[in-house]
Amino acid sequence: MSSAIIVGGGIVGCAVALELAQAGVQVTLIERDCLGSGATAAGMGHIVVMDEGEAQLKLTLYGQQLWQALTATHPQRHEYHECGTLWVATDAEEWQVVAEKAVVYRQHQIACKILDAAALYAHEPALRAGLVGGLLVPNDSVVYPPKSAVYLWQQAETHAAKLVYGEVSSIQPNTVSLSDGRQLHADAIVVANGQRCIELLPELPIRAKRGQLVITERYPSLIKHQLVELSYIKNAHASSGDSVAFNLQPRPNGQLLIGSSRQFDRTDRQIDQQLLSMMLRKAIDYVPALADVRCLRTWTGVRAASPDGLPLIGQHPEHTWLWVNVGHEGLGITTALSSARLLADQMLQRPAALDLQPYLPRGLQQEQR
Repeated sequence: MSSAIIVGGGIVGCAVALELAQAGVQVTLIERDCLGSGATAAGMGHIVVMDEGEAQLKLTLYGQQLWQALTATHPQRHEYHECGTLWVATDAEEWQVVAEKAVVYRQHQIACKILDAAALYAHEPALRAGLVGGLLVPNDSVVYPPKSAVYLWQQAETHAAKLVYGEVSSIQPNTVSLSDGRQLHADAIVVANGQRCIELLPELPIRAKRGQLVITERYPSLIKHQLVELSYIKNAHASSGDSVAFNLQPRPNGQLLIGSSRQFDRTDRQIDQQLLSMMLRKAIDYVPALADVRCLRTWTGVRAASPDGLPLIGQHPEHTWLWVNVGHEGLGITTALSSARLLADQMLQRPAALDLQPYLPRGLQQEQR
């Protein structure tokens, strides 16, 4: 394979472009808006190891390791901040989950520390009274995703990758057609444009999951770690209905990012005031001082969700020239680098660091194109 076209200039597409260009592939990246827009610009930028299954844990851990290597010399280019994650337990049942998570993390050599109530409040005194403890995962971090996407693309450009702006109207064998009539050709085509992938490949088992976030003015001393409720995973990966979960992130500049919410099959950008109120009430319940902060902006973003919560990374089962890297849901920043590496390993027939089977495209419906 000597040439590849990548559809989608978000952080996943830019990461794929860099992986292939570094390997000597002639890369063309197609973006309809601007690099790092879409879900990339709308997300929290949390680089977090998640343990909802072995395949998710390994992919997110691999992603975190690649991020640590990427940001080691120039963290400011990404606004990289190793704030850690503090999973907060509200009762005895969640305290048991803390112990179970710690066992899993330690089995995979992931640094973590169980905090009893006294230690929890020593780390985060702004949390409401009555919490029983938590689990601190110190190596989790945050980046500013649009800057990282642009950085990845700039590195790809040093290897002669080319950027084309345009709206992709269809894909055929080794050919991408744009809405203005242009046609581009390559040995391989990679679809990495998030939720919009179903417009080109309706057979993919991808659903839209819309979320809302709020950012505040600067309160640099309020919290130190990313704070997440232990029921976050259950809410984040619910298969139906609207849901909210407590997720509070300190940005390097002192601002606070408040999340999170989930709505299926919504792609509009209108703020849902009722869901937003639920989200903010939950955040204030965990950190009462949030009731007095000043919010600057609220926005929505649309994630691409797969039925089992794992991204689809690999060759389309019916087309040897077609590859996909989609379905990352809320973990697209964490897994951008690891999924790009695994996809490039397959395309270039290189040994891969992980077992590829759990991530291969699956659950495809009868092709409708």
